[in-house]
Amino acid sequence: MRDFLTIAWLGTLILVRSSFALPVGPDVLCEVWPDGTSCGDTSSCSPCHTTPPARDDFGADIEARLWPGEERPENAEQFEERVRALLPELEELDSDGDGITNRLEWVSGTDPGDRTSVPMDDEGIDPCLAGGDNPAFQICGYDTEFAFRRASLDLCARSPSWSDLTAFRASDDDARLVAIDELVTSCLKSEAWLGKAGTLRRIAHAKIRPLAALKSGEGAGDIPLGDYEDDYVLFTYVMSGDRDARDLLLANYFVVMTNDNPIQFRIENNRVDQNTSPAERAGMLTTRWFLLINTMFTPIPRTTAAQAYRAYLGLDIAKSEGLIEPIGNELIDYDDKGITEAACATCHRTLDPLSYPFSRYEGIRGQATGSYVSYRLDSFGADQGSRLGETPEEGAIFGQPVRDLIEWSQVAANSDEFAQSITMDLWTYLIGHKPSTDLEKEDFQALWTGFRQEDNYRVERLIQRMIDTHSYGRP
Repeated sequence: MRDFLTIAWLGTLILVRSSFALPVGPDVLCEVWPDGTSCGDTSSCSPCHTTPPARDDFGADIEARLWPGEERPENAEQFEERVRALLPELEELDSDGDGITNRLEWVSGTDPGDRTSVPMDDEGIDPCLAGGDNPAFQICGYDTEFAFRRASLDLCARSPSWSDLTAFRASDDDARLVAIDELVTSCLKSEAWLGKAGTLRRIAHAKIRPLAALKSGEGAGDIPLGDYEDDYVLFTYVMSGDRDARDLLLANYFVVMTNDNPIQFRIENNRVDQNTSPAERAGMLTTRWFLLINTMFTPIPRTTAAQAYRAYLGLDIAKSEGLIEPIGNELIDYDDKGITEAACATCHRTLDPLSYPFSRYEGIRGQATGSYVSYRLDSFGADQGSRLGETPEEGAIFGQPVRDLIEWSQVAANSDEFAQSITMDLWTYLIGHKPSTDLEKEDFQALWTGFRQEDNYRVERLIQRMIDTHSYGRP
């Protein structure tokens, strides 16, 4: 009865509204406006959408002009043709009302549909290259006092004390840099960074997707199915100290927070309600909460795979990102969902092989929730798919074949995409936006490659280097 109520209750949470959208739009933009700084990068929906299918101001202007008074064709070629024809009339418009024309924003690397995304000046020129100056800040270099204040707020959630700031101002440049590094080291051990209301937990929210109504344990909700506290503590532990961040996807252990002041952790091999054995664990991907909230009652857990791809590799299949299908792979519709239709196959050639390794892990299944069951698909009826029992556990990620989820997670954890995703999570928190200027893109490139090589996947070393960049320390 409880599972039936859960289905009915969860049904209200997962209704989605379909809308006409096509991933070819960015390609047409780059064809008509080829001097955009994002042309050549991974295709993104951001010029026209916030979260697809929702449109930003630029996307709304395009939509209004596409087929006024006409029925929209479900045809990529017609869509391309119409967008290509109307872009010239949008060049001099300012869709988001930020004072910068759409074409100039595109050339400058900012979003023409986001009024908070603007070039550095009216001409899209870095003022430092034009000889600009500022009496209050060192705007054309690394401003040590600005970085000191900013790091204290970002990492310790407080402004520096007057005595600390006075001592900092009295120091020479070398001593100031040492003081910044010491501040960062101290803050990264603080409750503001590690605690239950700390920054690392806020970074983890979109990955864990907490839902209080389904929480078990302390502060249990109305339908207690799993406790996401284990997920937050594991994430915080791996992302702090001198620890390998790849354990987000590789850990075969759990962690408990044993003390608040100072914060301390203890590794535990087994936790109540965590049903996977160490040999079947893949860090954050096999916790009870991750499996129940994403897999739920689904035989082939495409949503689970897509969330793992998005949360830990920074690739959103809904935005046509990371579509890398295995060579020679035959797409088979094991659960009779129509995935081999032309409109669906483009994404599913990547998504379904990503999903197969998750298919032996239970979603919501009573006491077995979150467990690994090799014969799991045999428990579903024939109405769930005429060939469901043939679904392999073997799959693929980045086009590379993998035997199971353990191998899937190993490939993922050692990928460029994983290093980029971790770096981007911290970058967008500390710097506030994705890299847009040439300086920021150069800094970001050096940071994520160094995260693998110089930092040996240690997050605290990455943060230290990020705060030392001009992208962070230049006002």
